Amino acid sequence: MSHAQTVFKRVAEANVTLPCHHRLHNLEPKSLDIEWLLEDSEADPRVVITYAGGNIYTFLTEEQKGRVSFASNFQAGDASLEISFLQPSDTGLYTCKVKNAGQYEWTRITLKVLEKPSKPKCWKEGEMSEGKEMTLQCNSASGTKPITYRWKRVIDKEGKTGSLPHTAQINLSNSAQIMMKNLTWTDSGSYECTAFNEAGQDSCIVQVTVQYARNLGVIAGAACGAIAVPALVFLTVWLTIRRKEKKKYEEEESPNEIREDAEAPKARLVKPGSSSSGSRSSHSGSSSTRSTANSASRSQQTLSTEATPHITPTQHSQVNANGREAEPKKINHTNLVKTEATSAMVPAQSRAFQTV
Repeated sequence: MSHAQTVFKRVAEANVTLPCHHRLHNLEPKSLDIEWLLEDSEADPRVVITYAGGNIYTFLTEEQKGRVSFASNFQAGDASLEISFLQPSDTGLYTCKVKNAGQYEWTRITLKVLEKPSKPKCWKEGEMSEGKEMTLQCNSASGTKPITYRWKRVIDKEGKTGSLPHTAQINLSNSAQIMMKNLTWTDSGSYECTAFNEAGQDSCIVQVTVQYARNLGVIAGAACGAIAVPALVFLTVWLTIRRKEKKKYEEEESPNEIREDAEAPKARLVKPGSSSSGSRSSHSGSSSTRSTANSASRSQQTLSTEATPHITPTQHSQVNANGREAEPKKINHTNLVKTEATSAMVPAQSRAFQTV
């Protein structure tokens, strides 16, 4: 009898050969019987492969169908078992039993199929601002337990890593989590989490950017500026257009005001001594009055020119109360001209009003 027992550890999807050597093949070759059994924690022992009566039986378990076989010449003393493309379900205690001519030998081997951690997922929780605190977490969904997590800081683009900042503290009960308190801008950067076990490892990276507290006001000011600048430009353009429109309006209205003001002095040229009907006339009557005044002025000049040569001073001898002969009065030619001009003006004005 043989009671050897060893432990084999293999990575999932790899191949393994479980050794089983015996010395019973020389006894009765036709009565040789070989059997591999698997014991795991979930089911009763089951047959993996067997040789009996000169035949090999391998399709005994659905999980290992087509993946198990004898590795060598089992009839010559090597009944080793080969399992290909290992799965986590292949883990367990394997027993190799060999019997022939009433004699027994067996070998026990513990097989552990190790599955390396799946690609972990990294994420962050908390507020990434100066003075605040945040948590970095990492988790691998599958893999052989136990899985250990290790955090490092990425220093450069080549992937070189270094130690964590002094603000980071690893959660002792869960190495997949680190806490960072009283954040500063120096804590910004890339952080790498590596999940590993006996089968292998894999990693992920999370980016941390700590915001400056004073930058929040700058950002808010920039946002307000972005809104205020277009509004200021619009207001400037609008005021410019309004100023041009106002200037254009004043230029258009200025000549009209001058023409209206120009007629006012002409209306005041009419003398108060004119006919009462002229003073009660309308704006058109005022214009007629000005025309009549101009005609009268020309008539006055004509009469003064024509009347002057024909006027001669006539002397009349008058006797005063004392019986003396008074001296003849001298005629004032200036008064005479004014009197005749006034006489000539009145009929001309009358004709002017009649025409109007």
